[in-house]
Amino acid sequence: MAILKAVRGTRDLLPPETALWNHVESTARAVFARYGFGEIRTPIFETTELFARGVGEETDIVSKEMYTWEDGERFDPVSLRNVWVDKHKEELGGWSEDGTELEVEYLNGPSELVTFASRWNDRTIQSFIQDLEARELSYGRIVVPTSSFEKQEETFENIVVEYIRGPFTKSSQSLTLRPENTAGVVRAYIEHKLADTGQLQKLFYIGPQFRRERPQRGRYRQFWQIGAEVLGPPSSGSDSPLRDAEVLEMLATFLNELDIRNWRLALNSVGSAADRAHYSAALREALAPVKHQMCEDNQRRAETNPLRVLDSKDPNDQDLINALPKIADYLDEDSRSHFAQVKAALDACGVPYEVEPRLVRGLDYYTRTTFEFTIPDGSGLGTQNALLGGGRYDGLSEMLGGPKAPGIGFAIGEDRLILTLQAQMEANAEANKSGNQSGAGAPGPDSGTWVQKLDAFIAPMGVAQNAPALALAQELRRAGLSVEVGDGTFRLKKSFEIADKLARNIIILGEDEATTNILTIKNFATTQQTKIPRNQLATALKT
Repeated sequence: MAILKAVRGTRDLLPPETALWNHVESTARAVFARYGFGEIRTPIFETTELFARGVGEETDIVSKEMYTWEDGERFDPVSLRNVWVDKHKEELGGWSEDGTELEVEYLNGPSELVTFASRWNDRTIQSFIQDLEARELSYGRIVVPTSSFEKQEETFENIVVEYIRGPFTKSSQSLTLRPENTAGVVRAYIEHKLADTGQLQKLFYIGPQFRRERPQRGRYRQFWQIGAEVLGPPSSGSDSPLRDAEVLEMLATFLNELDIRNWRLALNSVGSAADRAHYSAALREALAPVKHQMCEDNQRRAETNPLRVLDSKDPNDQDLINALPKIADYLDEDSRSHFAQVKAALDACGVPYEVEPRLVRGLDYYTRTTFEFTIPDGSGLGTQNALLGGGRYDGLSEMLGGPKAPGIGFAIGEDRLILTLQAQMEANAEANKSGNQSGAGAPGPDSGTWVQKLDAFIAPMGVAQNAPALALAQELRRAGLSVEVGDGTFRLKKSFEIADKLARNIIILGEDEATTNILTIKNFATTQQTKIPRNQLATALKT
């Protein structure tokens, strides 16, 4: 039998790697809280219409990458019965109806009982046989829906299972696993009438997203994002350049607190919705005579979403792309002023940035400020070196049928962020091995892996000390310490080996320690071994 594995493009996250994930997420929560953000948790699937309207039907995400399905909410046996009767009407002499069952008379052939079910199995057949016997009929037919053209019917002794293609539900809607979360957050803002508060809403989220793209390093079909959105009525200051600069300064703080080194902030403005429309028209016109020289994807984008051409990484198209018109030449005065104020606020906070004229971001809802944080090649991500990105979306709420609610947000690819941290830890470890301390300050130990060590490992000396060891662990855990308990059957050498991998300290609990309540502790970092009274143990471990 083949071994079952995770679906292509998905993966399991296991300890000790998950300790690094928890560190990143707890850092995000702590930093965002200092800036007044609260957490929002939206469903992982939404109506397909939300993404078609919000993200844009011609974007790669909607046209090629979404996991979408038709969701039949309730099986409707009446609609299945009507289709079946219409299909067999020339054979039928008459029938009597009893709920979802028909007792049918054929023009040529014996009578039979026909039932309509959402599916069939052994239990369905056994129940149906009992119905046949109660009615003293010899033949029966179970009619069920199918999504396949291959099956038409199967016979089981005196029962026929007939398949008719169709969902046959009373209501159905198209649903999609969320490929991004901004549209879902804005939908929640509208649905829960957060605009009525008149307050600025600062919301963050951490969770999985889903896109069916080609799996590669740092890119998965189920991937994790950390993101945030700031939106509200214009009277709350939601359209202020200050909000843009605050979000960017918060992101710089977050990356610095994670000790991500050498990040680069690329910044641009795509102007108002009108500016963007004028620029898109100019791009389409400029692309017309040269698009046939571009790759297949860019030829398609030149027609459907010309701004996406500017995001292309195809090396053969770069000279043509660099010669295209620049968005800065199409900004109106308000957009120019807004962008200037964003840059001035960043300068005041000492946040470095570079204006990147090609940074437009291809989603339909972006307006004015757009940005992207990248790291140098060799930082774990290869040539695809973007860590996070985002921008302003002043018209998205109205696009989704809500009130005017200017906003700005971002999404961090957590998988890619983790790869970057791991690469920098490995580089730090190599530098330390060679005696070069220039990499000091990277997170994690010198081994290049992230290990969240416990406060203590309790080593009971003999089976009789197992119960006292567990009671001691309970006492320390309730004091807020992380503790693992060994087993009295372990030799002392084995306990030390396990403890050295898991914890910063080992507590030896033998018969003398249990009697005197004076415990022996060894710290692995200092190699110092001390005797500490039990009532002072928790304090000693914390300090």
